[in-house]
Amino acid sequence: MRHNKEITFIDLFSGIGGFHRAFTKAGAKCVFANDNDRKASVVYLNNYKDSLDYFYGGDIARYTGKNFMVPEHNILVAGFPCQPFSIAGVSKKKSLNRPHGFHDKTEGTLFFQIKKILKKRKPDAFLLENVKHLRYHNKKDTYNTIIKHLKKLGYHMPEPRIIDAINYVPQHRERIFIVGFLKKHKHTFQYPEIKQKKYNLIDYLEKDIDTKYKNGKYTLTTNLWNYLKAYKAKHRAAGNGFGYGLVEPGIDNHTRTISARYYKDGAEALISRGPGKNPRRLTPREVGNLMGFPKSHKFEGVSNTDAYRQFGNAVVVPLATLMAEAVVEQLRPLIKVK
Repeated sequence: MRHNKEITFIDLFSGIGGFHRAFTKAGAKCVFANDNDRKASVVYLNNYKDSLDYFYGGDIARYTGKNFMVPEHNILVAGFPCQPFSIAGVSKKKSLNRPHGFHDKTEGTLFFQIKKILKKRKPDAFLLENVKHLRYHNKKDTYNTIIKHLKKLGYHMPEPRIIDAINYVPQHRERIFIVGFLKKHKHTFQYPEIKQKKYNLIDYLEKDIDTKYKNGKYTLTTNLWNYLKAYKAKHRAAGNGFGYGLVEPGIDNHTRTISARYYKDGAEALISRGPGKNPRRLTPREVGNLMGFPKSHKFEGVSNTDAYRQFGNAVVVPLATLMAEAVVEQLRPLIKVK
């Protein structure tokens, strides 16, 4: 039987722990975490091994079958893989004639692992996060299917909310949040009020990059820069907005969304180095800053490629913390936790 001395949560598809950091700060205890990415799991454990009960790597299906290993908990938290539903992910899979959404047998069915855990453990609440496009994928059929299953499990949900992290970090990043509570709780949950705030992008960038990193480590080569300019010009002529995003520190206040593909060319968020100079990529530390991870976050020993992927797949920590605090504070009196 679940004890109510403290609010507990499980961290599914945990990545490098943005939600762990958020819910721990909100006063909850992590009793189980899982991710299938070995390298991300190493970073997670390097940062949070002292603040969780159990971490299990590998496919979550290994722990939800006959030998069910997910413990009881109050809140299920899951930023389940977004690639099957994102605009970029769907476009790529279509171009390769590969299935997407729920038809993606590797990642698209992971929501149903969440469903199995909710059905078995009946946690008091859940918080799910995904890309904005989840709401519109497959003519809204994917989103409607998810909501239908959650309601059948006995959860009540206020209208899910698409929130832009731009009010918490200088990065345009829209994500959908789905919060639900067991109907017996008769909750009055409301999504946190969004207070618009502008940030100074310069404060999130490292100083003296060209001096700190020799040989132009993060500066685009002339060949790559010319390719990106030509690619953008081609699509501009076709009437669409595809192409690189270039920001001028001190003038532009935010970047575009930084994705897990940033390691390839950095095209979505390039930093101007001044007239006549090739722009540069963000450093991994700068991407971490733009995702709201503190400087104390450890990712030493991780390649730049993996660091970019991990940060690009993460949640924006200040926004995740705001959501975590709202869910925990709503749940605290409902389950009589001091």
